[in-house]
Amino acid sequence: MTNNTEPAQNFQQLYEDVKKYVALQTEYVKVEFVEKLTILLSTLLIVSLIIVLVIIALFYLFFSLAYALEPLLGSLSISFGIISGIYFILIGILVLFRKRIIVNPLVKFLSNLFLTKN
Repeated sequence: MTNNTEPAQNFQQLYEDVKKYVALQTEYVKVEFVEKLTILLSTLLIVSLIIVLVIIALFYLFFSLAYALEPLLGSLSISFGIISGIYFILIGILVLFRKRIIVNPLVKFLSNLFLTKN
């Protein structure tokens, strides 16, 4: 005679194993999400700090350039006008090449971060 309780125990054990597996997978997804979110936020913070520092450096660089151009041009206002023209040219370049400079690297970074397996 065969034991009828053995298949029930096997199904019960299978159910418990599947339940543990789902719980572990859920925890894994949470840990992976926190890891990727941490990487994303730290990268955002570092890039933001670099951008702020570059803007400050450019501000002082262009101020010094304006004062250096004053003796050549004879007027401080003309040299500041030239500097503002340089700023407009830089803004135009940024707008024209925004996809290549901003969008494509951002998409590549995010897709590498979220879509690739470690």
